[in-house]
Amino acid sequence: MNWETVIGLEIHVQLATKTKIFSGASTSFGAEPNSQACAVDLAMPGTLPVLNKQAVHYAVMFGLAIDAEIEQESVFERKNYFYPDLPKGYQTTQLEKPVVGRGSVVIQLEDGTSKAIRIHHAHLEEDAGKSTHEGDLPHGVSGVDLNRAGTPLIEIVSEPDMRSAEEAVAFAKKLHSIVTSIGICDGEMSQGSMRFDVNVSVRPTGSSTLGTRTETKNLNSFKFMEEAIEREVERQIDLIEDGGTVIQETRLYNGDTKVAKSMRSKEEANDYRYFPCPDLLPVIVTDETIDELRRSLPELPDARMERFIHEYSLSTYDANILASDPTMSVFFESSAARSNNPKLTANWMIGELTARLNNENLTFINSPVSAEQLAGLVARVADNSISNKMAKQVFDAIWQGEGSADEIIETKGLKQVSDSGALEEIVTDVLEANPAMVEDFVNSDEGKRKKKLGGFMGQIMKASKGQANPQQVNKILLQKLNELL
Repeated sequence: MNWETVIGLEIHVQLATKTKIFSGASTSFGAEPNSQACAVDLAMPGTLPVLNKQAVHYAVMFGLAIDAEIEQESVFERKNYFYPDLPKGYQTTQLEKPVVGRGSVVIQLEDGTSKAIRIHHAHLEEDAGKSTHEGDLPHGVSGVDLNRAGTPLIEIVSEPDMRSAEEAVAFAKKLHSIVTSIGICDGEMSQGSMRFDVNVSVRPTGSSTLGTRTETKNLNSFKFMEEAIEREVERQIDLIEDGGTVIQETRLYNGDTKVAKSMRSKEEANDYRYFPCPDLLPVIVTDETIDELRRSLPELPDARMERFIHEYSLSTYDANILASDPTMSVFFESSAARSNNPKLTANWMIGELTARLNNENLTFINSPVSAEQLAGLVARVADNSISNKMAKQVFDAIWQGEGSADEIIETKGLKQVSDSGALEEIVTDVLEANPAMVEDFVNSDEGKRKKKLGGFMGQIMKASKGQANPQQVNKILLQKLNELL
């Protein structure tokens, strides 16, 4: 039997406010455990929550960015459950009347097609704390860090419109691009700023009935999300084909060990005994506020991509990658303006620089190679001062902090030889020093001669200490060899 995968996502986005959603406690990351949890965050007797206006504005900005319905009156409710990192015994959230209603996000797939993923809604809520575990049972130690408790979130709930891990990852990346571009989230997934809950089910191809779904919670990387989906799809299909039944449950996936396991049976809404929060009035968002926030929206990723295509003559592929990350976009435009070669700048950013940053777990914000330094390197490649092979040596030296491209080229003597007279002399010397190779070339048929050029090129590059311009050398070499035929 052929199977179809059905995927929906719930994305928790930490909002980049300086204080928590209902208190004045700091939201900064990395503080000592439990040093940023105040009496309001812990729901101590006599305390009352006060709603953070900036959190509401950020939620509305997200809704506007995806052209969603904005609910001008939304309501907070209490979601009741008991867990060590939830000191109140309930979470203040939104259910019946969320601040952001229906919208959609268009994703680009690797085959060049696009697809619209519907958003069911996005609601405001407070984050829970964080449980920590050190050592193995029975002698391990568990603790609770409540610094994160009360941090403002929007939870974005999609419709089950995705049919593969590729589509789910593309959707998650697009949301990451949107929330970081409009400045409502820093996007640091390693710090928990974005976390993904993945709902997965399978059904026979052609069926319109949804299968039983499972929810894999708290995935904080695109790679782990892709792995978790693929493994869960495989597990469900194997289970059904072996005569078993998929159980609706909450699951966990450990990206380091590649192990997925059941956590608990899946709760329904009535299990949480939702009721309106008695301490918070309905939230009213006026037309004036919506208009003001709409005017304040910065350039969105899709608009930025289109601008890059038309302004810099980039391919759709390159423009999509560069436009998806606001810090990468700023780096690109700054570097391209200095190098005056947008295409070559894009190639180096998407290729060598991105690969090195990923390998070192760095971002464009803390790149050891600045936009100005990359522009200097690109300029020297473009004017044939250095070959591509030399450019990689220069790039390595810039990365290590040895200076600008021009300084490194001068210090290391890497300037490419492009003088036609000097190159002609080197080619002549190599041909005279290798008469057997020349004779073999002359006596070979046309098909084999192309392959034999590499031997000459190797000798010439060796004689020039790698500094000969390959394009010019190839032209001179072919001319001299053809004269011998």
